[in-house]
Amino acid sequence: MTDDAGLPIEDVPADRDAAAQPPADVVERGGSGADEDADAGHQSFGRWLFELIVMVAIAFGLATVVRTYVVQPYVIPSGSMIPTIEIEERVLANKFIYRFEKPKPGDIVVLDDPTGNVPTLIKRVIAVEGQTIDIEDGSVIVDGKRLDEPYTHGKRTEPGPVPLPLTIPEGYVWVMGDNRPNSTDSRSFGPVPMRSVHGKAVLRIWPLDRLEKL
Repeated sequence: MTDDAGLPIEDVPADRDAAAQPPADVVERGGSGADEDADAGHQSFGRWLFELIVMVAIAFGLATVVRTYVVQPYVIPSGSMIPTIEIEERVLANKFIYRFEKPKPGDIVVLDDPTGNVPTLIKRVIAVEGQTIDIEDGSVIVDGKRLDEPYTHGKRTEPGPVPLPLTIPEGYVWVMGDNRPNSTDSRSFGPVPMRSVHGKAVLRIWPLDRLEKL
């Protein structure tokens, strides 16, 4: 084929320009794929964030339940249990044990301070409901028998303002500190109700060089 000037003219297919362009559906798929990747990234981050929040909430809930109903650490506020437990040491208290059994003489317990001077006290159970306690000649007498108390390290036990002898009422315990000359205890405020006892101290957890079962 020639043009008007007689020069040859190349036969160009009518759809050549169209063939040079990528199919429309390819272009559309490319753009859509990028958007889908971005959406997937956002969804992945959102899912990760949601799972993290759920995990933190579960962990917080479990910690709260454990602290409220199972075990809880306490800081010792005073020297009433020296040398068994020193000031500022940490102990772990079993908070559910007395739901299944009654306290026994010798148990070390954490309880509300009846005087309100500090939030909690730690003392040793000396007598339980039904037992009769007295103090004679620097020694503790329970049900007519003198107690052997090696944890006092020979310190005398003097009576306080609470009249003795006294029979412990049902649902109450008589508590005293091992450091008898420097302990505000049942000799001053009388027997304490079990509802004010938080639990049994079972382990000293701090300092680490004094880690020990109580």
